[in-house]
Amino acid sequence: MLTPMLDSGGSMPLYEQLYRHIRGEIQAGRLAVGERLPSKRALAAHLKISVVTVEGAYNQLLAEGYLQSQPKRGFFVQAAEALPVPAQEGPPLPPEEPPRPGFQYNFSTSAVDTGLFPFATWAKLMREVLSQQEATLLNSTHPQGVLQLRQAIASHLYRFRGIQAHPAQIVVGAGSEVLISLLVQLLGRESRYGVENPGYAKTHRILSSCGAEVVPIPLDSHGLRVDALEDSGVGVAHVTPSHHYPLGIIMPAARRQALLRWASQREDRYILEDDYDSEFRFSGRPIPALQSMDGGGRVIYLNTFAKSLAPSLRVSYMVLPPQLLERWRREFWFYASTVPSFEQYALAKFMEGGHFERHISRSRLRYKARREALLAAARDTGLTQVGSFAGGDAGLHLLLWMDRRWKEGELAARAAEVGVGVSPLSVCDLTPPPADRPPALILGYTQVPPQDMTPALERLKAAWKF
Repeated sequence: MLTPMLDSGGSMPLYEQLYRHIRGEIQAGRLAVGERLPSKRALAAHLKISVVTVEGAYNQLLAEGYLQSQPKRGFFVQAAEALPVPAQEGPPLPPEEPPRPGFQYNFSTSAVDTGLFPFATWAKLMREVLSQQEATLLNSTHPQGVLQLRQAIASHLYRFRGIQAHPAQIVVGAGSEVLISLLVQLLGRESRYGVENPGYAKTHRILSSCGAEVVPIPLDSHGLRVDALEDSGVGVAHVTPSHHYPLGIIMPAARRQALLRWASQREDRYILEDDYDSEFRFSGRPIPALQSMDGGGRVIYLNTFAKSLAPSLRVSYMVLPPQLLERWRREFWFYASTVPSFEQYALAKFMEGGHFERHISRSRLRYKARREALLAAARDTGLTQVGSFAGGDAGLHLLLWMDRRWKEGELAARAAEVGVGVSPLSVCDLTPPPADRPPALILGYTQVPPQDMTPALERLKAAWKF
């Protein structure tokens, strides 16, 4: 039933208000061609207005061709080739965002191979959740997340990352953006936050949008420079020690210990360890997380299922030190869980049943084959004669350092012209890079099948003329 907001005390007659409302609904497509409208008496009774008022509106719509009257059947929306569009009231709406350019070969780092997602297993577990958890699915979820999922995460962290965390220390959230925003509230906007430079630019934007002062901290071959961190006056440092984005640096134990010593020197210093793709290490033994080396409760551990399962799942989590957990529960307990319980229960079953571990093993093998195919194609096409790859022992991207004869922007633009998507390293710079730094490109290989690596690099060879 039509329910317009009519102003009986306004200067415009009620019949005209009703006429304009129905006309707008027809023009917007919300009333489809052939749809039957309420009878005059029914609409008048619904809107608490006179039948004469409705009749006046309908007659005007009939006269302009918006409606058609069929004897003993009623009024129907009339098809018209070109209906007049009324002048838009209020400020103009912003235009739709233009579609992003598509690439035949996309070396983006923002997606995973969706073909690896275990749809059949996930669907089965979701059906089990619906049948077994129906009594709890519609109830409010624990503010930190479903206990069953937090227990599964704690077990996974102990077995694969060397982290001894109680489920009570874990907070589940809808993406790392949500968790970082909450941490700014927990740790205080008055603290200065240090981020890696170059680094993941989105982290800088999230912290800044929360009102925090953000300081770019330079890196060397071992990762974040602790001496620069000390000089910056920063109180909270965001780091990716297991696999720096985008340089691919794996922080050695000595640098990790120096970072922990920095944090232990003051009570208000903390480290945000972002372990975003630690599941994907292709050579050597797994390196324990920085949090597992922390004896003073200075490290807040962050991780996500965006790389290991799918970005759209929107499930991330953090591990809070005991002293921060106490404050969290005292001051932030009113926040509701930001992840639907349905997905949390399904993910918990996925992890408890060993499906997550098997999925990671399969994905690691698949991505390793793609990395090796990319490196082989680079040798075969001669790309390694003008550039060199770095960061290949872990993670889901490689950094391609190029000959100084080129500029990053020009390389990326020429690649786009031939249907190959690559990103320049400069998109990760928070300050102007050193003048002597050679050009570099970021190549994620999760979306390019092994058989497409050579054709993709052949296109780059033609575009770059090497």
